[in-house]
Amino acid sequence: MPLQVLITSQAQSPNAVSDVKRRSANYTPSIWGDHFLSYAGSMKVDTKLEQHIQELTEEVKRMLMAPVNKTSESLEMIENIQRLGMSYLFDHEISEILRQIYNGYYGSEVLKNDADLYTAALCFRLLRQQGYNVSCDMFNKFKESNGTFKESLKSDVVGLLSLYEATHLRVHGEDILDEALSFTGSLLESAVHRLSSPLLKQVTNALYQPLWKGFQKIEARHFLSIYEEDDSHNETLLTLAKLDFNRLQKVHQKELSEITRWWKDLDFVNKLPFVRDRVVEAYFWALIVYFEPEYAFARMILCKYVCLATTVDDIYDIYGTYDELELFTEAIARWDIAAIDPLQDYMKVCYEALLNVYGDFEEKHAEKGDSYHDCIHYAREAFKYQTRAYFQEAKWLKAKYTPTMEEYISVEGNASFFTMATTSFLGMGALVTKDSMDWVFNDPKILNAASVIARLQNDMVGHKFEQKREHHASSVECYMNQYGVTEEEAKIELTKKVSDSWKDLNQEWLDLHSNATIPRPLLLIILNLARSSELLYKHEDVFTHPKSLLKGFVDSLFIEPVPV
Repeated sequence: MPLQVLITSQAQSPNAVSDVKRRSANYTPSIWGDHFLSYAGSMKVDTKLEQHIQELTEEVKRMLMAPVNKTSESLEMIENIQRLGMSYLFDHEISEILRQIYNGYYGSEVLKNDADLYTAALCFRLLRQQGYNVSCDMFNKFKESNGTFKESLKSDVVGLLSLYEATHLRVHGEDILDEALSFTGSLLESAVHRLSSPLLKQVTNALYQPLWKGFQKIEARHFLSIYEEDDSHNETLLTLAKLDFNRLQKVHQKELSEITRWWKDLDFVNKLPFVRDRVVEAYFWALIVYFEPEYAFARMILCKYVCLATTVDDIYDIYGTYDELELFTEAIARWDIAAIDPLQDYMKVCYEALLNVYGDFEEKHAEKGDSYHDCIHYAREAFKYQTRAYFQEAKWLKAKYTPTMEEYISVEGNASFFTMATTSFLGMGALVTKDSMDWVFNDPKILNAASVIARLQNDMVGHKFEQKREHHASSVECYMNQYGVTEEEAKIELTKKVSDSWKDLNQEWLDLHSNATIPRPLLLIILNLARSSELLYKHEDVFTHPKSLLKGFVDSLFIEPVPV
């Protein structure tokens, strides 16, 4: 269990007085309203379409498993399947091919010295993505004797792009990949003005969002148009990708209608008008963690958690007085409806909803017959920990205390993502055991790295908005205060910490696959949580302020079907 935040004093129930000064963030209303309620009708299954998709899937499997003359042909096929967002349909086949390549059964020309830069980098990236710890020494052959990359590579934009994407899976100590990132990044940026589509689209998108850190469905929607423009595209693969994307879109539309109805029935918009109304954004966040149709139950749990956690966060950050927050923290620690009496009315609304939703999680687990029922206990304890961390921030604010970076990260750096990861495991069925819940509950290194990435990225884009009102210090203020630097200098150093944390995460990704102690889908959850911060907090807080970038994501994933 992460660091405990202790509540040392006891507050008396405050009187409800009308002149209590409340803070306000003036959050904008939802930009979606009731739009997604229109998808509430039962989703009709088109039998002919499903049969056609199944036939195409079997055809792609045959192509994927057919003998090849060169390993590069298999690598290209896997790359296209993954980038088109369909790897979940071919998990077994892809795993088997990459296992054979790693073992060198027919991949020696890649793993030795016969491959060009594009193929070598693609092989390296696909194997590391799969969890194989292949050596970066394979890139030494692309260097001159003086240690610089070969001059001839500068004109190979396709190869440079492949190497650029591969560098984002680097770990600590891999100097050649650090050098390659700088080398490829600057050359690709300078090449943009002279490229034409579809390569221009690929380079521009990669410079903005590297594949390893991106969300597969967003990347797939973008890649569909690029792949279609490529004269050498596989028509069967392209057709299947379009049909599958639209099929999943209908599944997600129906889920969105259900979650929108649940949120509307809670009526927090009217009962708690100071909180963020972000149910669609919460569902999008859950979708980043797992988009596959078989994880619908987990997705709905996580979406509801995000909505509740956002509400509780706004109570602590904006609306509650210190004495009210102390009572609220104690009530959540008790997790008993009998603890509701001392709370202010607005807190009662949230508290009752919190207990009801987690009770519903428990009932649905029992109905589904999931083997490990006690996982709900872990989720409750994690939520309690999160609110204790929130209350510690309230203590810092009351005392006008700016913590050190170490103090801040030990509390706020872990709280939200620790709870989110623990909750993300709830709907994963037989994959979740006592061992896996104990593992995530003890803040493993991979989760700690993901938490730091998320916390620092969130702070760097959101701290100015938060500091417009009375708010506890973020990591930016903590770093500035501790080291006596400017805001710009603090952000440079925090960006380096984010980069280092990605290296930590990549190392754990490889180590945990090697140990094979935690199922791959559970590791993917934590990786996808780190990826979510890239989408939601890369340049601005698009969860809180979703009008621009996130609106485009929602439109492309949930509203606009792919033309077939």
